This record gives sequence, structure tokens and C-alpha cells, in this order.
Amino acid sequence: MDLHCDNKAAIMIAHNPIQHDRMKHVEVDRFFIRENIDKRCISFPFVKSEDQLADILTKGVCGQIFNDMIDKLGIIDIYAPS
Repeated sequence: MDLHCDNKAAIMIAHNPIQHDRMKHVEVDRFFIRENIDKRCISFPFVKSEDQLADILTKGVCGQIFNDMIDKLGIIDIYAPS
């Protein structure tokens, strides 16, 4: 499974067990993530921030970017006239 991430620091922390020990706010989730990275069940490919499709669900974006991301996700307006 690919977990697309636009934060290079988060990707490095996920791959480096030594850095985890220095983080103040590390929770139990890091053990789950680390174990699955070692098993190669998940990977963290980097995606540029402007290509992060989840942004339309969490941030206010301009109309053109919103429409482009909706198209990429394959979301349709069921109320639009046909």
C-alpha cells in the first residue's frame, strides 16, 4: 500500500528508527508503521504538495485547483444537469 506524503521529514522519520527515539510526541502508531515498513507492506512515496489530492478535503483551494483535483479523483456531481 502506498501512503502518499508531501512531508519529506515525516518520510525520513518513518524510515529511521533512531530518529523516532528523539521525537517527543511519538505514539504507539510509530511501532505499527515501522513494523509494516520493515515487512514492505506499506511505502511512503513522496508527492509534491500541489499534487496532494487530499487537500481538497482539508483545505480551502481555488476553483481551478478544486476542479482539477475533483477530475483526478473521478468525483462527479450527481445533481449536475445531464
